[in-house]
Amino acid sequence: MRDVSLNSLRPLATERSWLDDPLIARTLVTLTAGAMRVVIAPEIGGALAAYYEITSAGLLHWLRPAIQAAFDERDPLRMASFPLFPYCNRIRDARFQFDGDTVDLSGNDLRFAHALHGNAWRHPWKVGARTESTVELHFEHEPDARRPGDWPFRYRAQQRIELIDGALRIVMSARNLGERPMPFGMGHHPYYPRTAQTRVYADVQGMWHADADVLPTHLGPHPAVEALRHGMSPDAFDLDNNFANWSREATIAWPDEHRQLTMTADAPFDHMVVFAPANDPQLCVEPVTNTTDCFNTVDMQEHVGGCVLQPGEEIAAALTWTPSRG
Repeated sequence: MRDVSLNSLRPLATERSWLDDPLIARTLVTLTAGAMRVVIAPEIGGALAAYYEITSAGLLHWLRPAIQAAFDERDPLRMASFPLFPYCNRIRDARFQFDGDTVDLSGNDLRFAHALHGNAWRHPWKVGARTESTVELHFEHEPDARRPGDWPFRYRAQQRIELIDGALRIVMSARNLGERPMPFGMGHHPYYPRTAQTRVYADVQGMWHADADVLPTHLGPHPAVEALRHGMSPDAFDLDNNFANWSREATIAWPDEHRQLTMTADAPFDHMVVFAPANDPQLCVEPVTNTTDCFNTVDMQEHVGGCVLQPGEEIAAALTWTPSRG
């Protein structure tokens, strides 16, 4: 096994800005399996705070670790990854038509002009069954007409998070608890370490082009499609786009550090988002069941994903991140 570049290693002391805070520590769940660790912050949107490996030189991060501000501001956007329920990405003008009614989500977060990532990431999750290497998290949504822009459907979401054979596995599931059909989508929002040598590999067939509001305009070719097949640099394009017909496998590689992380997904995670903005350290490769604004493009259901859960209906699918070095 080759040595890993110091660029990807962080001394233990730098991690303890939040890990050693007793007020924060009591809210965290840490899973262990050999040298692997997953730190989970149930109270901050059921998010992952870190996924790393303990080495003799320090902590080797496979996801971008949370920063102190993520805890200070209770902000999942600054965590390592967070769950997306009951839809992924944006809904244009925070409104869509469903079953003869207008669903108005405006006002639920004044930071965003368009509804973003559902509502589960904005609420604490409850901790359920737990072992050394596995934990179940639960979130149950009860609609409240007094809350501006509240999701008007009742549902329960669950994450089963586990370390198995060195890999991180998350089984995501949801059940419609209401008495009427509910439009639905789900995903996870992982951030990865981004360096000048980082490469992203994925087999995709097309890209959703987007307007200035990052809302899709049309599905078509783009140089990023071919670049992903051969290993795309996050610096090659300015991306915040959905990709269609991916093989449900993507690899984030750090060739100069002789390591890579392969993400695999079950159906219906049939869509992938790449968020790699120009002149920015962020990098996300997100497995999702629906494209941006899918509820407003019902005439193209086969291309945009998402589904309708009938009363009592449940959906479940797994995501796995497998690291390798050498």
